[in-house]
Amino acid sequence: MALGDAILACLTERPMTGYELAKTFDSSIGFFWKADHQQIYRELSKLRDRGYIQGREVVQTGKPNKLVYTLTPEGRTALRHWAARPSTPASTKDDLLVRLHALDSIDIEPLRTDLMARLEHHRDRHANYERILKKRFPGGTAEGRLDLGNLLLLRLGARHEQMVADFCEETLEALSTMSGKGTVVPLEDGKREGKG
Repeated sequence: MALGDAILACLTERPMTGYELAKTFDSSIGFFWKADHQQIYRELSKLRDRGYIQGREVVQTGKPNKLVYTLTPEGRTALRHWAARPSTPASTKDDLLVRLHALDSIDIEPLRTDLMARLEHHRDRHANYERILKKRFPGGTAEGRLDLGNLLLLRLGARHEQMVADFCEETLEALSTMSGKGTVVPLEDGKREGKG
């Protein structure tokens, strides 16, 4: 998938400015397709040059004018063609996992520290997904295809973050047993923390 395809997919929701697209990436599609604001603005120019989007200037009082982008019929066709192709399964590149592969040749304490940071990162992301799910889908159901797609993506994100947090906990427990240092114990709210 190219960044342009992700932008076209975002614009199916509604017309947006470059700033609104960047914010959408930060708060939704960015959970599974990363792009910084500069990349998004560069890609918008390319999509406009290809005729996939058009920009309409909106005059604002007391502020600079803004450019609102919409999909063109050619852009919708390009999106449909892209979506009809088989997807490519994501590949994993994670230096933490490579360190675990070389566990017998590395120092455990820096690895434990890294795992604790990862654990907190994935717990925070899981909590964020859960907050979004409760806010956008309080009944746990979706209305319409767009809502269903977003509901399913949020559920996948929450499950993934929980799974990785569980893996970090399991690994910390195993390292604690191996090194004889501290354990990971349950907290009252069901989370765990390092002790030792």
